[in-house]
Amino acid sequence: MIQLILGEKGKGKTKVLLDKANEAAKNAKGSLVFVDKDSSHILELKNSIRLVDVSKYAISSSDEFYGFISGIISADHDLEQLYIDALLKTAYIKDDDYIEVLRKIDKLSEIYSITVTISISVTKDMLPSDMADKVIVAL
Repeated sequence: MIQLILGEKGKGKTKVLLDKANEAAKNAKGSLVFVDKDSSHILELKNSIRLVDVSKYAISSSDEFYGFISGIISADHDLEQLYIDALLKTAYIKDDDYIEVLRKIDKLSEIYSITVTISISVTKDMLPSDMADKVIVAL
């Protein structure tokens, strides 16, 4: 299952995502991973949450990002929750490719029973109807 945190740039999506991850860490039985475009938020996350900085890897397209996420999931059998900040930048998404990426990550999360929470700089009216029920915060 994916959960979406939406809003225009600068509206506070990252803060909501960080708070959600830190709250989940209090009761997590499995591992939590926070994927970001850099490591600037490392001090804001509880030390039990693994921060993955995608800038350290040679990712340059949304397909490569999807493969990267698949690798994180396949390497950690205890993965309970995955957080992805600033999807458009972190996943190197061009144009409207974010809809396809969201659908692919949603399928992956259902197969492996992982909750994936994603912040993305779009508004609710930019999402297709099948994604509307996945929005948990719209800023």
